[in-house]
Amino acid sequence: MGVRVVVVDEHRLLAEALASALKLRGHRVLAAAAPAAGAADLVIGRAPEVCLFGTASPAEPGVFEPVVRIKGERPQIAVVVLGPVPNPRGIAAAFAAGACGYVRQDERIEGVERALAKARAGEVAIAPQLLQGAFAELLNPTAQPDDEGSRLLRLLTPREVEVLVRVAEGEDTRLIAAGMEIAPSTARTHVQRVLMKLGVGSRLEAAALAARTGLLDRALPGRPADAPLG
Repeated sequence: MGVRVVVVDEHRLLAEALASALKLRGHRVLAAAAPAAGAADLVIGRAPEVCLFGTASPAEPGVFEPVVRIKGERPQIAVVVLGPVPNPRGIAAAFAAGACGYVRQDERIEGVERALAKARAGEVAIAPQLLQGAFAELLNPTAQPDDEGSRLLRLLTPREVEVLVRVAEGEDTRLIAAGMEIAPSTARTHVQRVLMKLGVGSRLEAAALAARTGLLDRALPGRPADAPLG
């Protein structure tokens, strides 16, 4: 018995090609489209048994927001992601968003069909070795701190980096202002901009994030951890 499925992919031609192949094998394809702002609405509106969600960049922030919404509003719809391999971070992000399966984009149509059948049956549709890597990433989401530290570092100006270092060393606004020879109001503004750019709500959170991601080590290479600023 064929599966009722919606196929979405970043590339419309790929979505349509996969949809055609599934139709030829007896599956009922309700829609085939490129994911955009309306991807979740399309899937929720058509109410398939399974959604095949294709993406070439599963580790990018926000890629699986449609999946989160689909599972939030229609938890009975199973979502199987079609993505590149190996990419444990992307696989972890897919499962964290609510997907029940992950299939490599170059998988043969028979493999995609097996994933559809497992997903419809409520089973996990992923090769064991890929699942193991995904769970390892979920349990250790900071396994690649250098990458995250580099990304955060690029958000900050040199002055803001200095402010963050001083915040991490426990300096209050008065000490930051004195050490940088700026007005307290200016120091306060710098601190607020650092918090905003890092997406945290307090100085303590900023210091913890900087330490966890290795941001300070990348900002001041070669500086001993306990060395003062000046």
